[in-house]
Amino acid sequence: MSEPTQRFSGRVADYERYRERYDPAILLPRLRQWCAFTSNWCVADIGAGTGMLTDVFLSNGNPVVAVEPNTEMLRSLQTLHADNPKLRIIEATAEATTLHDHSVDLISVGRAFHWFHTQSAMAEFRRVLRPGGWIVIVAYGRSEKGREENRALETLLSKFSADSTTGTRSRYSAYSNLEQYFPWAYHHEEIPGEMRLSWSELRGMTLSLSHTPLESDPRFPDFERTLHSLFHHYAEGGILTLTTRYWINVGQF
Repeated sequence: MSEPTQRFSGRVADYERYRERYDPAILLPRLRQWCAFTSNWCVADIGAGTGMLTDVFLSNGNPVVAVEPNTEMLRSLQTLHADNPKLRIIEATAEATTLHDHSVDLISVGRAFHWFHTQSAMAEFRRVLRPGGWIVIVAYGRSEKGREENRALETLLSKFSADSTTGTRSRYSAYSNLEQYFPWAYHHEEIPGEMRLSWSELRGMTLSLSHTPLESDPRFPDFERTLHSLFHHYAEGGILTLTTRYWINVGQF
């Protein structure tokens, strides 16, 4: 597989159109409660992608610095947020953001933390956070467990994964002990839910994943046929229902 910073090349259009959005009504009240978050805080969104988590903070009126290393993601981010005076966009990595020392109040990371070199990224976060600053690490999307549909989809994705084991799931150990990094304060919450997808939405969502075959891959026709069969087996009224999970972590060094 390609380097983490290049894994989403060729997938950005599907990513932007079909990936699950973060809900400000879920995230912002928790940040206000847990760390007295306000619209005056400067936020650095690391691994910003096309700006889905960035949008949560922009909707709150925060100044945001979006840091993204992938060129295609960066172009989409720039196009979708053209001329927004609250947003500054930087092409850089989590391990070397180029931000000034102690220049931001909150670091946010969405569905990207497992691609970082954890120790190097955490050292960089310490450098750029102001004293008393906070980090929020959040993921939202389908769960690997829950409904039978979820388990069947996970099996299918593992079968066709371009990775040697189970795709990105093999890297999720990075999330297993986040509390160790935050000795002063740590908050964690998981929120279950459901998502309902048409065939085009399921197809687009799976194509946005970093480890599924691209349309140029010889395996793609078989992948698409198998996915289509799964959809028709489980869908009711043309809609497939999957279990979802918000996974929210907020901490302070």
